[in-house]
Amino acid sequence: MQNTHNLTVTRQLHIALLDIMAVMNNPQVDVEMVRAAGLSLDRALFALLVSVERFGPLGVVELANRVGRDYTTVSRQVAKLDELGLVERRGSARDRRIREACITPTGKEMTDLVDEARARMASEIFESWDKEDVGELVRLIQNLAMGMREATASSPHDTSQGS
Repeated sequence: MQNTHNLTVTRQLHIALLDIMAVMNNPQVDVEMVRAAGLSLDRALFALLVSVERFGPLGVVELANRVGRDYTTVSRQVAKLDELGLVERRGSARDRRIREACITPTGKEMTDLVDEARARMASEIFESWDKEDVGELVRLIQNLAMGMREATASSPHDTSQGS
């Protein structure tokens, strides 16, 4: 009985995560986020800029894996972000063969505007929630993310395929 319960819960969690990913990967959501922030930025560059700000400095391959795109495409897009002055590319402190993208002050200003727009959009979602429930959700999602990172880091299986 326990195994059936675990299977059901795991399936429900997977479906919920896929629903969340579908919304987060929806290009129209990115367009709306950029618009709500009052910015003019190509949608394809948006996720890269935010990822560099949140997790950078990042090499192209790591960045491509994070956003689920081909590294050659990401390389061209990072070059465009560099041209726009939103990121800069420099040698990695860990491995000089790798050039990493780092956020610039202008790029950080842009992601700060996006954060404000995201907070406004989230407040609409959570307006009927108790403050404690929102905090608990954040705590649990952070625990899930950490557990998933640790599990995939120690897994001998190829995890690059996603769902």
